[in-house]
Amino acid sequence: MDLLHNLAFGFSHALTMQNLLFCAIGCTVGTLVGLLPGLGPLATISLLLPLTYSIPTNGALIMLAGIYYGAQYGDSVSAITMKIPHASSIVACIDGYQMTLKGKTGLALFTAGVSSFIGGTVAIVVLTFLAPSLGEVAFLFGPADYCALMLVGFVCVSFVTTGSLLNGMAMCLIGVLLGQIGTDVNSGVQRYTWDLPMLADGVGLVSVALGCFGIAEITKNLDSREERSPFNGTIKLMPTWAEFKRIIPSALRGSVVGSFLGILPGGGPVIAQFAAYALDKKVSKYRHEIGSGAIEGVAGQAAADEAAARTSFIPLMSIGIPENAVMALMMAAFVIKGIQPGPNMIAGHPDLFWGLVASMWVGNCFLLILNVPLVRYWLSVFKIPYSVLFPSILFFCCIGTYSVNNNLDDIFVTAAFGLGGYLFSRLDMDAAPLMLGFILGPMLEENFRRAMLLSRGSFSAFVTRPISATLIGLIAVFIVWQFAAFMMKTRAPQAQPA
Repeated sequence: MDLLHNLAFGFSHALTMQNLLFCAIGCTVGTLVGLLPGLGPLATISLLLPLTYSIPTNGALIMLAGIYYGAQYGDSVSAITMKIPHASSIVACIDGYQMTLKGKTGLALFTAGVSSFIGGTVAIVVLTFLAPSLGEVAFLFGPADYCALMLVGFVCVSFVTTGSLLNGMAMCLIGVLLGQIGTDVNSGVQRYTWDLPMLADGVGLVSVALGCFGIAEITKNLDSREERSPFNGTIKLMPTWAEFKRIIPSALRGSVVGSFLGILPGGGPVIAQFAAYALDKKVSKYRHEIGSGAIEGVAGQAAADEAAARTSFIPLMSIGIPENAVMALMMAAFVIKGIQPGPNMIAGHPDLFWGLVASMWVGNCFLLILNVPLVRYWLSVFKIPYSVLFPSILFFCCIGTYSVNNNLDDIFVTAAFGLGGYLFSRLDMDAAPLMLGFILGPMLEENFRRAMLLSRGSFSAFVTRPISATLIGLIAVFIVWQFAAFMMKTRAPQAQPA
């Protein structure tokens, strides 16, 4: 009864005309931000943060939250139609773009929209029921546990790569090495910068993603010398019943994975998409199709992406710890309004907490309307001939890259990765494992160093802590399992009669 009373109390605040307007503005802006290559919610929220001084507290926070989870919806569009991802839609490029090449763009976008709605709904249920206590789960994870969790992420290489496992591991290693470029946080020593000032702060994730996927794909299309557009033909939105039955299980699995990883600091949508994709590639009945344009490859990652974006509010509002840069900006918005996120927030500001939770339900409906019925209008842009469209895409790529740090050097770095991504595509080497290594490598190094400092150089911390020991045990079981499956596959032809 208390829960129903709290939800009713929250909806009484979220459904006011003022807060509905701010929620609609946030969701619309977030969707548009997701459509533009490279911009992302971080830059947008940072630009709009000063506006919170003149906007009522509830409305300001509802609008900023709408921008964040709205961008998770919109970023799938550019990834699926043009193979230009944001950090949280890298996996959508794999099967989503393959569906576009097969003339199933509308179906892919419908799948992403519905799956995001399912993921957001599941995550809001988790947020509603478990936020007061679930945020404490983050306190159970120490550096050794996070290090083991990152190692589990590296296991996803065998699922994310669409080529040979050896090529996937090589690309992942390249990504790890790229992640080491910049100034070492602990010693202040510059590593692998070649005395170039532009590399002192490292290589930006936006530059790598736009270069290896977006610009590389444009270059590859131009190299083919074929007049084409990212979308041709009629728009088929509604899936068949058989296709819909494939969407639901994958979306539910992604929702569970994303809801869990969204709670953990360092997790969030970026890692959740890889984990959901790996899970689908292992347990789905249609796993043999994933990587070549399967619905599951779009549904699972979209649901995990959206679920992780919602549950990332749990550690912020329940224990006062922002788990990523966007949540740090959200925390700044709370502080600007004189509110300290933490254990006392629910009791001290119930109207704000439950109003924000209720607004997420409303925002989920807004986003479903924006991203499913209006898909036909989004796709009308992509009927433009490719010879006219690609300069515009390159322009927005440059604008998105420049807007992150307002640094012209980032554009040159993006162009370099565009050339590298084109060479990788010519060599049939998938860029997704590179992104996985680039994201997880620095996080693994940081947590490994912390674990070693706390244990005074002893590796026993990884086997004495229950969480890390369990995760390492699962990794060992997986490696043995994969090795046994490989040996059985190699011996199978010898057992066949001549």
